[in-house]
Amino acid sequence: MTFSYNQLFTFTEAVFRSIGCPEDDATLATETLLAADLRGIDSHGVARLVGYVRLWEAGRINPTPRVGVTYETPSTAVVDGDGGLGLVVGPKAMRVAIEKARLVGTGWVSVKNSNHFGIAGYHAMLALAHDMIGVAMTNASPLVAPTHSLDRLLGTNPIAVAVPAGEQPDFVADLATTTAANGKLEIAQRKQLPVPEGWVQNADGSPSTDANAVKNGGALLPLGGATGSHKGYALGAVVDIFSAVLSGANYGPWVPPFVAFLQPPTDPVGQGLGHFFGAMRVDAFRPADEFKAHMDNWITTFRNAHAMEGKKILIPGDPEREMAAVRLLGGIPLLDAVIKDLESVGQKFGVKLQ
Repeated sequence: MTFSYNQLFTFTEAVFRSIGCPEDDATLATETLLAADLRGIDSHGVARLVGYVRLWEAGRINPTPRVGVTYETPSTAVVDGDGGLGLVVGPKAMRVAIEKARLVGTGWVSVKNSNHFGIAGYHAMLALAHDMIGVAMTNASPLVAPTHSLDRLLGTNPIAVAVPAGEQPDFVADLATTTAANGKLEIAQRKQLPVPEGWVQNADGSPSTDANAVKNGGALLPLGGATGSHKGYALGAVVDIFSAVLSGANYGPWVPPFVAFLQPPTDPVGQGLGHFFGAMRVDAFRPADEFKAHMDNWITTFRNAHAMEGKKILIPGDPEREMAAVRLLGGIPLLDAVIKDLESVGQKFGVKLQ
């Protein structure tokens, strides 16, 4: 079934208000969450709403956080999310980075005491309107085994970089440091389908195509596959260190999980979940118009590369941008299992999905 963006916005905003979020925060959380659905990243959108409600019911989300800076220099800051929704903490922290970049050229913010923040790309893209390059990353539920490990020590730990262009669409790279995000497993579970080889391993380390392998003690695998997973492992480790070791959040296996089948650690090494944001004013390096003209040239050159037969050269951000245009007009399709979850959440708060 397909729902319009406005239908889902009204429903989701009402749910966030029902758990106690102030009106402005409920609106911001909804905008952040639905950015994923618009851009075709269904694994991180409204399908996750039930998860945020579950965390709130467990007392793990503060709906009225006092998000604030606990330490700063002219170009850096640590932000304490006060246990709030990452969907709210993330954009507020990114605005701190943007303001620092406005004043001194670059801004770098590490965040502690937060929760799952939706898609990394949304936060990085906030810098684009200011002629800035945006960077966003976060650690996540410990579901990933480092290369050669049986233990789950990292999250899918995504990295996003958004770069403004001129006449061409902006460059937006948004990727997990695993072969696939856990949300893709959840979609396969709902569809009762196997997953491709290289996504997961069983509890004994053997390869698997079972979408439930991680629930059964297995692990997600780092980006890079059988011969290159050490590269994805290294990237995921960098995200964990920047997001959490730097800020004072939990890291590695101590990250409080978003998934329902894991319990929070009883011996935390920090506060909540961690993020890392960066904003770089383009004109701190060269005139913005000059830079964007060269970005147009870069994008055009790559887009016009000779493609293999039947293939098309894409620029990072192309598929998501095109999907957003389609879904704003034609609506957002939801799986029956997701609709059932949303209706169940709606019943709790007297909110109808219509």
